Amino acid sequence: MTNRTAIKIAVSGAAGNIGYALLPLLASGYVFESRPIELRLLEIPNAMKSLAGTRMELLDCAFPTLTDVICTVDPLIAFDGVDIIVLVGGFPRKKGMARKDLIQANTKIFTSMGQAINEAALPHVKVLVVANPANTNCLVALKEASRIPSKNFCGLSFLDHQRAKGQIAHRLGVSANRVKNVTIWGNHSETQYPDALTDGYCIAENGEKTPLRSLLSNDLDWVTNDFISIVQNRGKAVIEVRGNSSAMSAAMGTADCLKTWLVTGTKEGDTVSMAVYNDKGYYGVQEDIVFSFPCECRNGEWYVKEGLQLSDYAQQKLKITEKELLEEREAAEELASGSRKRSISIVSSSPSLITLESDMSFATSVESGPYLTSRI
Repeated sequence: MTNRTAIKIAVSGAAGNIGYALLPLLASGYVFESRPIELRLLEIPNAMKSLAGTRMELLDCAFPTLTDVICTVDPLIAFDGVDIIVLVGGFPRKKGMARKDLIQANTKIFTSMGQAINEAALPHVKVLVVANPANTNCLVALKEASRIPSKNFCGLSFLDHQRAKGQIAHRLGVSANRVKNVTIWGNHSETQYPDALTDGYCIAENGEKTPLRSLLSNDLDWVTNDFISIVQNRGKAVIEVRGNSSAMSAAMGTADCLKTWLVTGTKEGDTVSMAVYNDKGYYGVQEDIVFSFPCECRNGEWYVKEGLQLSDYAQQKLKITEKELLEEREAAEELASGSRKRSISIVSSSPSLITLESDMSFATSVESGPYLTSRI
């Protein structure tokens, strides 16, 4: 693929709040700089009118890098020959809903997404899973997409990474870009372990690096208690104050994850947090789960940074989040081990939409409408 070949990006749940904030970042050149971009926007039939309005706004922005916008209800159309897939659409957790029920509702969706990726996407496609529970949704999708290397999948813990950087920067009175190598270990949930002390440092204007464990040596109670709780519960706190879930920050985290992973890479010695498939038992974590680790990025690939010395406290935190991920995997496997009928399902991140399941593509339900495949 030459530098002037359009990068084809599919986004599921594109009419939701996160999609609305993410699409301009993808279309404007923020992520992929001057490369031409073709967007494939996937939604359920009930959301296609709203999606058509989003497409209109994308056209009105007159982004110089945006070459095409295709809106569809069919995952096979959305994923056909694309380079990147961002899975934003998922089943939202409802009041009183047990986490196991949430896992299984999303397992149905991401089983179908994985099957569609396996059938239609290019072998080199990169897949970023945003919809919660992101780690286990990512695991389910990559298991179904057996034709695609597991290393091509990632769950979004970059949002938590940015939240952690922001909290440390605010505490120290510095800009966030001076805070490096904080790590989110484990699940994108309240069991995650935001870790500023193992490898974190602050870089001064002259390039001097000072470990965060030194800068925060008189603030250990905060960094081992309040800081962790704030990051773990930040999503809930945003909902309580804003009245809606995080959209702007989630979109920014998604865009920055893609940019670091696939475009800029990390500087030598620097890491970012990515939820990746653990096939090697990194840091003693059980294999065959998607777990957030400190990762270096080079040439479009991620590599877990190995050799960090974890304290007993950190190791205990890793065991807590590992346990939850193993329980999530078990809940997903309960459903997956049953009948694996082919059902193509997708739902917007908007809580007003419901999951639709069908034994056939959604395309047949709206093929007479104006929204199925709309292009610039």
